[in-house]
Amino acid sequence: MINHDLHVIGAGLAGSEAAWQAAHAGLKVALHEMRPLRMTEAHKTEFCAELVCSNSFRSDDAEHNAVGLLHEEMRRMGSLIMSCADAHKVPAGSALAVDRDGFSSAVSEALIAHPSIEIVRGEIAGPPPVEWKNVIIATGPLTSPALAEAIRRLTGEESLAFFDAIAPIVHRETINFDIAWLQSRYDKKGPGGDGADYVNCPLDEGQYAGFLGALLAAEKTEFKEWEASTPYFEGCLPIEVMAERGHDTLRFGPMKPVGLTDPRTGRRPYAVVQLRQDNALGTLYNIVGFQTKLKHGSQTEVFRLIPGLERAEFARLGGIHRNTFLNSPKLLDGSLRLKARPSLRFAGQITGVEGYLESAAIGLLAGRFAADERLGPPPQTTALGALVAHITGGHYSSGAGAKGAFQPMNVNFGLFPEVGELNEDGDAGRIKGKERGRARKRALTRRALADLQGWLQPVRSAAE
Repeated sequence: MINHDLHVIGAGLAGSEAAWQAAHAGLKVALHEMRPLRMTEAHKTEFCAELVCSNSFRSDDAEHNAVGLLHEEMRRMGSLIMSCADAHKVPAGSALAVDRDGFSSAVSEALIAHPSIEIVRGEIAGPPPVEWKNVIIATGPLTSPALAEAIRRLTGEESLAFFDAIAPIVHRETINFDIAWLQSRYDKKGPGGDGADYVNCPLDEGQYAGFLGALLAAEKTEFKEWEASTPYFEGCLPIEVMAERGHDTLRFGPMKPVGLTDPRTGRRPYAVVQLRQDNALGTLYNIVGFQTKLKHGSQTEVFRLIPGLERAEFARLGGIHRNTFLNSPKLLDGSLRLKARPSLRFAGQITGVEGYLESAAIGLLAGRFAADERLGPPPQTTALGALVAHITGGHYSSGAGAKGAFQPMNVNFGLFPEVGELNEDGDAGRIKGKERGRARKRALTRRALADLQGWLQPVRSAAE
């Protein structure tokens, strides 16, 4: 293709979804990706939508979880990311987890096969050319330094940043199943699962104390002086940072034993380390919640103290990288356009959402917006609309756009306007305790899907 209606820079989850949505809306799309000619700190392949931190898209419960609701909204909007995730899911309890390589290969193949998408390999090292009248920048948190500098000059603002960490991956054959066992919390079944989808490694009180001491004493990656003031993303803290917050922090966090019974004792353990299947073959498992900045030598020593992992061999050790994002409430409008240059839109983690799913969701909307300038954002009562509202102006502070106030956010029900009626009959008085909370979530999700349908109707009518 010679003439492109839209240029998408970056073929991660957001860029891939944006290109797919725009192409399905009738645009000719150039999808620019610098890999493999130039790699990032975290990526290992040239695949579009490569997963680097985890293989999980988190909860798939569309009735009681904001993440599951976002899954459902994206499915209803023809999401490429969700269709490939569904096609390559692996057992993970109530979560939606995928085979990394199968998922990314499927996304790449779909984009390559689409007649209105051209994948262009090479780095965009400066501001997009002015003759490109419709551009989406979806370069993610690992935007190349040259492009990041071009964005800084365009906006007149320094980028914001946070540190993100990656968890280790273990070869299943090296797990000791004389100690470890397979079980999901409360035996809960999920997509493609049977209620025994996680490997569980139990620790008694003494083993937990020994592990904690070794973790705190282990050698860690040192930051450069200019990185010292960069915060961590609270939703993805390194395991050793959590451990520093108190003796029981891990036992009430990623090592919580609730809903699990050690078959050797018939009792709940003092603490548990869980591993989740990472590929379709079931040969690789990642250690859930164990993202880390420990040096590689320390990781093997410390993690082999976990009962069941004494002889563990690692397919990948953990790591840490610095993520860049925009001060979006100040810089972007409600359609994700850069106020200083409206021909440019931004999508994905660079806008200040956190997580694979949220990144793809913002890419989905950016692609739709680029294809139809008249299209307004979805209602804030939807998961998609709540995310857009947060990053483009809904962030709460004394000055919402003030530099330093805005921080990355996962989708959650706290971003939604409150709902009045908790059930179909409007009889909230009979609903008590924990069930009241679940009823509230069901009411929020019912309203969201109804409002999404109302927002989509004019779009579909216009297309017809």
